[in-house]
Amino acid sequence: MGEPSVDIIFKEAGITAAKRGTRGIVVLILKDTMPANYSNPIKMDTIDEIPEALSDFNKEQIKLAMIGYQNPPKQVIAYIEAPDAANYSEAQNYLETIKWDYVVVPSIGQTTDGKADTEANITSRATDFATWIKQLRSAKDIRVKAVLPHCPADSEGVINFATDDIKTAARTYTDAEYCSRIAGMLAGTSLNISATYAPLAEVVDVPHLKKEERDAAIDSGKLILINDGKKVKIDRAVNSFVTTIENKGEDFKKIKIVDIMDLIHDDIKSTAEDNYIGKYPNDYDHKCLLIAAINGYFEGLELDGLLDSSIEGQNRAEIDLDAQKAYLKSQGIDISTMKDQEIKESNTGSQVFVKGQVVILDAIEDIKFQIYI
Repeated sequence: MGEPSVDIIFKEAGITAAKRGTRGIVVLILKDTMPANYSNPIKMDTIDEIPEALSDFNKEQIKLAMIGYQNPPKQVIAYIEAPDAANYSEAQNYLETIKWDYVVVPSIGQTTDGKADTEANITSRATDFATWIKQLRSAKDIRVKAVLPHCPADSEGVINFATDDIKTAARTYTDAEYCSRIAGMLAGTSLNISATYAPLAEVVDVPHLKKEERDAAIDSGKLILINDGKKVKIDRAVNSFVTTIENKGEDFKKIKIVDIMDLIHDDIKSTAEDNYIGKYPNDYDHKCLLIAAINGYFEGLELDGLLDSSIEGQNRAEIDLDAQKAYLKSQGIDISTMKDQEIKESNTGSQVFVKGQVVILDAIEDIKFQIYI
């Protein structure tokens, strides 16, 4: 039927958002010898696809990532760097060209001979890697996240995993060695819920922290594991972001909220690029078509329980009148006598100025009740 197809595609993206958000893609950057008959990177959907020729350590890291939570990750991608690689630049250059959600660098916690390194050295390497993640999100518009140990990055794109001495029946893990498990769990968490209090059935024990110690860790942007006396689980699912600013408040600290923000960003960007840009004239009617399609997408997110639908119209997109005014002024057009509708309908060349607002639903994490007798 032609033009309305963009509306249908956006609506379908909204309706399937929760399902797609349940199963993310985890990347592991591994130092190893590239197995014969494989190309780099190695993409795996199941444990059976793990190359036997990889080191035991790296095979275990892949298996940890594949455990997931409600579901396993959709896919685990292993990018193999040479054992003597000085940095991770080769993998980073490649990862800027493909789609993924979470990245982990298991060897970031090791010395060159594979032994556990000092916290200072781990933090230094993790901080460098976190800087790359920040640059991807801010400068290159690539909304991805990393799970890193000892990394107070102060970024919604970096999860600072900060529990060491993680005991299972088979062995004890450092925080760096267990980041793969955490990334897989986050990737396998439905967008309808959060990873807060998600249990790790294989973990026998972790260091016991008092409540004030747990609160302090969370407030400083650390993702930690706790033992509640019966099981080991993730405490509040937060990222490393701590320094709130105007238009970037407390919500940006929560992994669930940021995952939904990133999904919305990627859905609108990719759907518009694939089905709108270059395919329609840039007149007012077709701008309205795009806006209606985006609003249909928001309606799908409301139905999926990702956006708050308690107030009608609070999740909406519209023409950015201020940006449109600024553009017209930059073109030497006198807008002093123009009405708002005339400004909205004005020719803006190839530019489309749209703004929107959404209210993302959080998960139940804090319950307060009183019992009266």
